[in-house]
Amino acid sequence: MVFAAGYYIGVDVGSLSCDSVLIDEANTVLSSIVVPTGVSGQKSSETALKALLQQSTLEFDQIKNIVSTGYGRERVDYAHKAITEITCHGKGATHLFPDTTIVIDIGGQDSKAIRVTRAGKILDFVMNDRCAAGTGRFLEVMARALEIELIDLGPISTRADKSCPISSMCTVFAESEVISLLASGNPVDQIVRGIHEAVARRTMGLVQRLKPKAHDVVTLSGGVAHNQGMVAALQKFLDMRLNVPAEPQLVGALGAALLAREKQQ
Repeated sequence: MVFAAGYYIGVDVGSLSCDSVLIDEANTVLSSIVVPTGVSGQKSSETALKALLQQSTLEFDQIKNIVSTGYGRERVDYAHKAITEITCHGKGATHLFPDTTIVIDIGGQDSKAIRVTRAGKILDFVMNDRCAAGTGRFLEVMARALEIELIDLGPISTRADKSCPISSMCTVFAESEVISLLASGNPVDQIVRGIHEAVARRTMGLVQRLKPKAHDVVTLSGGVAHNQGMVAALQKFLDMRLNVPAEPQLVGALGAALLAREKQQ
C-alpha cells in the first residue's frame, strides 16, 4: 500500500490499556484514544485505530507511518515498526517537557526510571519487572483490600495528615499488612497515604540507581500519574522538580508517533 504524506500514529499496548495518538507533520496531536487492553492486545489495538480514524475523519491510507510500543507491541499487525516503551516514553516526555532529564514510568505490571538527554536520547534505565511491587497492579490489590475504588486512592490519600507506614513491599505481605492495619482501627486515609509512600520509596530506589543530581528534572508517565496522592508521595521522597503531563498515560504513544514521523523522514 502506498501512503499519503502527513499523518503518523503511535500505539502503546500496555498490560491494562491500549493508548494511541495521531499527529500531523507539525507534531500536533489530532486525536488520541485510551481503550482497555482486555485479553487481546491485537484486538484492542484495532479498536484504538478505528477510533482514531473516526475522530480525525481520516482514512487508513492517509497514514504515512505507524510505530507500536509497549509489552504488546509485536501484536500490532498494522504497525510498520515496533520500538521499546523505554525509547518511546523518553521521546514523549522530552517533547512535552524539554527540560526532562529523568522519566519515571509507573505502569500496570512494571515500573521504570529512565535517564534521557534533553533531545530524548536514552542514556540509562532501570526497571522493576520481577514483581508487582511499586506498580499499578500493587495499587489495585491494595485498593481491593481496602474495598475502595482505585480512582479514589488519590483523593483519600490527600486527606490524611500522616501516614501508616507499610513495611513490606511484597504485594501478598503488604495486602495482609493493610488488612491488619484496618482491623486495628487505623484510619483508611492514613493507610492509603502509607501505601503511596511505600510505592514512592520503591520508585526512589530505582531513581537512585541513575545517580540523580540536584539539577535533574523528573517527568512522570503512565496512568498512575493521574493519582494525586502518588504524585505527592513521589514529590516528597524524590525532592526534585516533578512534571506531570495532562494525559500521562499517552506519553508512550505520543513518543511512538513522534518516532514514526522522524523515521519516515
